[in-house]
Amino acid sequence: MNAVSIRGDWVGQVIDGRFSLLEWLGGSGTSSTFVTELDGPGSRRAAIKLFSAPAQAEERLSTWTATTSLSHVHLARILHFGRANIEGVHLVYVVTELAEEVLSQIIPDRPLAPDEARQMLEPVLDALAYLHVNGYVHGHLKPSNILVVENEIKLSADGVLEEDRPARELLGNDLHTAPETTTAPVAASADIWSLGMTLVEVLTQQLPVWDSASETEPVVPASLPKPFAQIARECLHLDPARRCTLSEVRALLQGKPARAPSHLPAQMQVQPQVAEKTSPARIPRVPLIVAFVLLAAIIIGFAMRSHKTNTAPLQTETTQQAPPAEPESQRAAPPIATNGTAKGEVLGRVIPDVSRKASDTIQGRVGVAVRVTVDPTGAVTNAEFVTHGPSAYFARIAMESARNWKFKPAMQNGHAIASTWTLHYEFKRNGVDVNPVETTP
Repeated sequence: MNAVSIRGDWVGQVIDGRFSLLEWLGGSGTSSTFVTELDGPGSRRAAIKLFSAPAQAEERLSTWTATTSLSHVHLARILHFGRANIEGVHLVYVVTELAEEVLSQIIPDRPLAPDEARQMLEPVLDALAYLHVNGYVHGHLKPSNILVVENEIKLSADGVLEEDRPARELLGNDLHTAPETTTAPVAASADIWSLGMTLVEVLTQQLPVWDSASETEPVVPASLPKPFAQIARECLHLDPARRCTLSEVRALLQGKPARAPSHLPAQMQVQPQVAEKTSPARIPRVPLIVAFVLLAAIIIGFAMRSHKTNTAPLQTETTQQAPPAEPESQRAAPPIATNGTAKGEVLGRVIPDVSRKASDTIQGRVGVAVRVTVDPTGAVTNAEFVTHGPSAYFARIAMESARNWKFKPAMQNGHAIASTWTLHYEFKRNGVDVNPVETTP
């Protein structure tokens, strides 16, 4: 039996007597993704992906059975899977977490700024390392499979492959796919190739120039900023054995020299170039489990245009210093409410430091609103997005700024009390405006 095209007009159908197809998100003929609900109308929304290729059905079900045990903060969770039949078409399906945003939706509008690319790359490296150490390969790394789920960057997990097995489902005409996968079992080095392709694409809005029929390697644009240009070149070697490792990508990302692969003959080894050391390493080399915890704490996610309000935990260390408090003579006395409550006031503002390249991507204005909870000492104890805005980069630096503001606490009957403020950030090409509004008391 041949594969059957899955249509968008299947919206309204019910899969396996349980999952209603609420909205069609797109597809590629023999597979399509829809929005569904996990437990009936009004329950948690999820993504359901349908496949009609019978030759791969058993292999998919077997892989999903094995990979449901995988659990990582940067992998989208598989929630359910099984078989179904619609209009006589036999299907297999998988239900996963629903992404608020997908990287492939951002790239047509603008490339990522270097800081955004770094924020994207760190969790992707972490998820790939977790898969590889457990004997799996992602196999489908590209912008359409880099997701934002509940303000975390995650890789899709429904297409994960077992290492050293043929990857019949991979498309040989997709430049994201390593060229050797058409004739050899899939290996971790295939994900490295996909990483290089993806990195060039998100920074330039197009894939590297490459003639797959030739023996030449992809051309990495000279305009690619450091250290991403060297990372991309080291990922995109035709010979899988010459490609860099994930740890070497991390080293280059942190401004450290990448070591030449030890298994190459001496005459093939190239002395690595040291990336500019313009900033300290972002993530120390620590045991894997500790690294996961640190990443979960420091990555706010690249939430690419997600409009969901999420609570962000406070960090114990900050990189910005609050400026000196305004002189008393320049501050107006706080208003006194009719119930004897005195409003608080701002003592110290922290304005986000926007990189020039990020500023140049702004068309008009970018708005972000952050709600902060202020304790009776005037310190911020919690921060959450009211409006996330269209860019993870601007959302992140607004959140970091908001956490470091200082306030004179509100007063009630002569005693300091907690208060709530909303900080309205407006990013423009020529600067940043912040309007603080006390919402309680």
